[in-house]
Amino acid sequence: MRLSERTKAIKPSPTLSMNAKAKALKAAGEDITNFGVGEPDFDTPENIKEAAVRALKDGFTKYTPVGGIDELKTAIIEKFKKDNGLHYEKNEILVSCGAKHSLYNIAEALFDPGDEVIIPAPYWVTYPDQVLLNDAVPVIVPTREENSFMIEPELLRKNLSDRTKALILNSPSNPTGLGYDRASLEKIAEMAVEHDFYIISDEIYEKLVYEGFRHVSIASLGDEIKQRTVVVNGLSKSHSMTGWRIGFTAGPADITAAMTNIQSQSTSNPNSIAQKAAVEALTGPQDFLPRMLSEFDKRRTYMVQRLNSIEGVSCRTPVGAFYAFPNVSFYFGRKFNGKAVNNSLELSTYLLEEAKVAVVPGSAFGDDKFIRLSYATSMENITKGLDRIEKALKALG
Repeated sequence: MRLSERTKAIKPSPTLSMNAKAKALKAAGEDITNFGVGEPDFDTPENIKEAAVRALKDGFTKYTPVGGIDELKTAIIEKFKKDNGLHYEKNEILVSCGAKHSLYNIAEALFDPGDEVIIPAPYWVTYPDQVLLNDAVPVIVPTREENSFMIEPELLRKNLSDRTKALILNSPSNPTGLGYDRASLEKIAEMAVEHDFYIISDEIYEKLVYEGFRHVSIASLGDEIKQRTVVVNGLSKSHSMTGWRIGFTAGPADITAAMTNIQSQSTSNPNSIAQKAAVEALTGPQDFLPRMLSEFDKRRTYMVQRLNSIEGVSCRTPVGAFYAFPNVSFYFGRKFNGKAVNNSLELSTYLLEEAKVAVVPGSAFGDDKFIRLSYATSMENITKGLDRIEKALKALG
């Protein structure tokens, strides 16, 4: 029996694979410092958990409307109005089983065989594979470290064709932690309107920003770009709700209707109890977020300073999310015990096996000169892990 051709084009998530290796070593008794995981290390706030308990006790355990309960859609609409200056109707909102599911719904609704989808690199690992799974063509466009990994207008223009269907934007970014300012987004929006392609705007890290960086949703820059944009967001990162699996989209009614039909034949509705918890997350007290941000900020500052103090390592200071993305190519071609380290995967393997530190190779994100470290772990772990990395890099000769 043969599998479908599309399954041959994709690979497992490298971030989840590295995390699984780290957990296996830890289960075997190894003292592993894990910088690979992409989720907050804080518990979900109590008021959100209590809302879920109430939903259980009230028997809110049956099917809901496919696209989400009205109460949650109303809360999402208010969130967009308050945070982004965006106005949507309920038929323009779809609640799904996490932002990854939201992105997949978009891909299924928009892409036809041969459509081209522009993906600036470094990119989140899932983007190209979701494009491939829907028989479209990912057009990977490398960006420059010195330009904060933003896709410049001329670079974007050079990669447009008559088959360009969409551009995927992620700001703040996983893996770089960097983001697009308003002026840069305005130039991209002008081009999208001029050449009539969609923007898929992944804004899952919008609440996790530092040093006065202001997140701007590209959909807020005018009616023409709003009608060409599908915004993706969720609660996994901002409210430490990764396991609750609630993501949502906002976009044109016809696209939303198509995605809702697709969802009706794949997952049906998102988890009923998680939807009630999501309402509380959006409408209840928000004092949890500043406390989490303050702790992330301390870790971010320390991690970036330490990385930049290591010989040959350079790391741009992230303005959002909870990742550092250092350039470690200075160490490529060096050896340990006669074995060469030639790329980010081999360096990441070396750090895991010899230093007992899990990181994710930059090759997974489309740029082999880098590795990704998450500072969504304790300061104690960060200090210990960076000490180990520094020692391991110095041991390469």
